[in-house]
Formats: sequence, structure tokens, C-alpha cells
Amino acid sequence: MSFAHLSPATLRQWLESDRPLTVVDIRDPLSFAGGHITHSQHLDNATVGAFIDQAPPETPVVVVCYHGHSSQQAASWLAGQGFSDVYSLDGGFEQWRYEHLDYVDTTS
Repeated sequence: MSFAHLSPATLRQWLESDRPLTVVDIRDPLSFAGGHITHSQHLDNATVGAFIDQAPPETPVVVVCYHGHSSQQAASWLAGQGFSDVYSLDGGFEQWRYEHLDYVDTTS
């Protein structure tokens, strides 16, 4: 019941290789709407129940927050819910945006 850390560079490689994975963004809805990692989905208290019910527990899950701190707690919690391959994105969305601006979606 633990998670691993993931660098933005590794996540970019995974996304470009079409590796099966789910990227969840736990930032507030306004921040998510203002920009998020392409193909990520917003996850909050209102949507987490459906996510747990519908997401395959063996598919890797990458958790994104603002700076990579809150995502560690959320990743640990998701691992405790039975997800077997959970990651916290180091540096969070701010680091991602700095390194991979071309892979930021501004549509909700």
C-alpha cells in the first residue's frame, strides 16, 4: 500500500508511448480548468467514489497536484484503496507546465 515518485520526464515518455495509465489532477476545479496535463482528469471529493468504482485497479495512476506535495498523500490513499501501481508526480503541475508547456491543455 504505497506509491512511487515519478518525474515529469518519465510521465511525458509514458504519455507519448501510449502506455496504459490514468492521470488524475487533484487541484481545485478553477486551476484545473485553467490548464492541466493533456488527457488528465480532475479528481476531487465529488468524483473520487466513481473513479474508485470504475478505474481498473491494475492500471497505473499518476496523481498531480500543484507542487507535488498533496499528491503524495492522495497517491498513498489511492494505493490503500487497492490501486496497485500509483505514482505522485514530482514537482506537480507547476513543474510539468515549466518543462512541458506543449503538453498542457487549457480546455476543460
